[in-house]
Amino acid sequence: MPVFAANLSMMFTEWSFLDRFDAAADAGFRAVEYLFPYEHAPEAIAGKLARNGLTQALFNAPPGNWSAGERGLAALAGRFQEFDAGLSRALLYAEATGVKRVHVMAGIADRADAEADARYRAALHHAAERFAAQGLDLVIEPINQRNMPGYFLNDFAYAAGLIGALGLPNLKLQFDLYHCQIIHGDVTMRLRALLPIIGHVQVASVPSRNEPDGEELNFPYLFGELDRLGYEGFVGCEYNPRGKTLDGLGWFKPFEGR
Repeated sequence: MPVFAANLSMMFTEWSFLDRFDAAADAGFRAVEYLFPYEHAPEAIAGKLARNGLTQALFNAPPGNWSAGERGLAALAGRFQEFDAGLSRALLYAEATGVKRVHVMAGIADRADAEADARYRAALHHAAERFAAQGLDLVIEPINQRNMPGYFLNDFAYAAGLIGALGLPNLKLQFDLYHCQIIHGDVTMRLRALLPIIGHVQVASVPSRNEPDGEELNFPYLFGELDRLGYEGFVGCEYNPRGKTLDGLGWFKPFEGR
């Protein structure tokens, strides 16, 4: 069965960030992910992981000025030095936490712009080589335009073609079922087709982005499909609880402690 990672940027927000590690472990999770760790020292996060026996499944490289609306730098003009410095910072946290995959965000840019496309490809090639030297996978995630208008990487076929064209063994697809359903639908068939390049999976209900327990998608079937396909990675729970986090974990009971 899937091994679920609690997303501490969205779940357990009733606790302060560092206390969310304890809360997630107490709730039965054995892995965690989050958007960005950079407001906290690497050793503080490493201590929380070790104390609770948690595996760090994923986090994101620095995205630029998030509060100003930036959503990554890889496809942006004139930002390569800042992008590369962000990779160095992410690698410090990767070493401390033992994470094996880092998500690099593309940024807000026009995918029809050939120069942005070229910048993005070059940035991913550079990042993948830096990560490979540390034994890390780089993952990229198509994100729907409803939640993130103007995001450069907004199509699963484009992402798959890009991964194939670059031919980098540690460049993988971050397959978020929520984004896939909104962008394309036909989630099961895309999972089957793209499994060889998938490095991480995430879930949330559609359209509300709440607990994975209903609405448009049949999550028991999809979790079973991941098993049938032989997926051995983590499933990140990147959802907004409807109420208190613990009150919404009924869906998780069959998987508790995995």
